[in-house]
Amino acid sequence: MTTMLSTQALGVERSGRQVLKDVSFETEQGEVHALLGGNGAGKSTTLLTFLGFLTPASGSAQVRGREVGKDVSAARQAIAYLPEAATLYGHLNAYENLLYFLTLAGTDTNRPALDAAMDQVALQAEARQARMQTYSKGMRQKVAIALAILREAPILLLDEPTSGLDPAAIDDFNRLVRDLAEGGRTILLVTHDVYGACHVADRIHLLQRGELVGAFDRPSGMDRIDTEAVHAAFATHAAT
Repeated sequence: MTTMLSTQALGVERSGRQVLKDVSFETEQGEVHALLGGNGAGKSTTLLTFLGFLTPASGSAQVRGREVGKDVSAARQAIAYLPEAATLYGHLNAYENLLYFLTLAGTDTNRPALDAAMDQVALQAEARQARMQTYSKGMRQKVAIALAILREAPILLLDEPTSGLDPAAIDDFNRLVRDLAEGGRTILLVTHDVYGACHVADRIHLLQRGELVGAFDRPSGMDRIDTEAVHAAFATHAAT
């Protein structure tokens, strides 16, 4: 297996406060890895460190085996980041948004490629000409994932990707994430949703108050991680 993301004894401070403490983990190619924790656990801080927006106070963060701080541009080129609220232009339609951001990234494309990516994320053909301001959050996320596919980024960082989605949209999103991983993409998502993490992830690390306090792997032959075990650990550490 190829390690795509890793941290070694990572410590990060923000506004004079230590947010991450001695965090070490690895994310392999083709894996869906979830960082699970409540508000203030340090989940988003971890993503921002991989993107080079935050500098470690101790330890290191690596993208494809290279420290982020030594080549921030290379790290960002390998990553597509999907924030909780995808930043897309409401007055543009899906095609126009994709073309605009791909042009900024210096990525050549064409209409068949755009349609192929939107087919892959199951965005309905009749919606693609509609302005983004008419889209639901789930539809906007599909466009953002299509953008990541077109950029051919091998790594996806997803920040609370199912927050605000209805159950059907969550199921659709989880299927898309699994399909992308099976196609070789590496996905690190952060969430507070125990149930969703257990159903989509191959591996979960439990993050509380900036420290890793538990790890869970999908058992061989099983379709999900044990929800009850993860929930119990989450509740125990949240209460301490």
